[in-house]
Amino acid sequence: MSKSQSATECTFRTRIGGQALIEGILMRGVTKQAIVVRAPDGSLVVKEEELSLIKEKYPVLGLPLIRGAVTFIASMVNGVKALMFSAEYYPDDPDAAQQEPSKFDQWLEKHFSDEKLMSLIVTLSVIFGVGLSIVLFFLLPTLLGTAVTFFTDNLLVRNLAEALLRAVIFMAYMILCSKTKDMKRVFAYHGAEHKSIFCYERGLPLTVDNVREMPRFHPRCGTSFMVVVIIVSIIVSSIVFSVFQVRNMFLRMLAHLILLPIIVGVTYEINTWCGRVDNKLTRAIAAPGLWMQNFTTNEPDDSMMEVAIKALELVIPEEKGSDEW
Repeated sequence: MSKSQSATECTFRTRIGGQALIEGILMRGVTKQAIVVRAPDGSLVVKEEELSLIKEKYPVLGLPLIRGAVTFIASMVNGVKALMFSAEYYPDDPDAAQQEPSKFDQWLEKHFSDEKLMSLIVTLSVIFGVGLSIVLFFLLPTLLGTAVTFFTDNLLVRNLAEALLRAVIFMAYMILCSKTKDMKRVFAYHGAEHKSIFCYERGLPLTVDNVREMPRFHPRCGTSFMVVVIIVSIIVSSIVFSVFQVRNMFLRMLAHLILLPIIVGVTYEINTWCGRVDNKLTRAIAAPGLWMQNFTTNEPDDSMMEVAIKALELVIPEEKGSDEW
């Protein structure tokens, strides 16, 4: 089968998704998730978990627009936990291993159990990750956009300047990340994740030879989600600041924070719709995200594809088709 054929023939669309880790992959299915990590000795370390869906306990959190923010935070928490698990198998720095624990490390070990310490680290990591995204992609463009007021008082020009800055900062951040040595391997695992899911959606046996022939750009990717978040935020903020002519920088920042859960919720619904429907409009919406995957995915080697295949096999449901959009 040629690569062009494999890229166009699709048996169905799965809701299974994944995340690249340090020398590994997290695959999230409908009822469970699996983490597979390549250990330094070449063996595969596997961790399987049943999913506990908070939306089943609290149905209101599963309502449209609300469920997007809930799903995003849950994905962040699961992603951080999976990254920490994979980091445990990353080869240690020999010099760091010989150093005595710092006073702060000793204080943490004394006052927190392993479970509480893990919970604290995950919580702080999620807060830091979300906070950094908000500062870089929402507050910083607003701050820099105030420079326009030295030249013109036109709100339309200011809105356009902030929109351009938001897009440029996001692209620069993703491109710079892709240039680091460690992230190149993570992004190669990202490519392996996409290729394996494509192979599964084509209805082909999950073998390295088949996975190798698949495209590495997938329309239902976290990169695509973030790109659509940026695009939706530009559209929403432009409309809001055109109707409500907010000029004060701090009030504009506050408005961005208030609008953010709505923007994430709208983006989630758009991505869900694009996952179910294939037409010219959904392909146009997915196009910017697919282009950005030139920087967030790399071609994987065979060992990476083996990890992706194993992780995917572990979350494929027993009932055929129950993971279909």
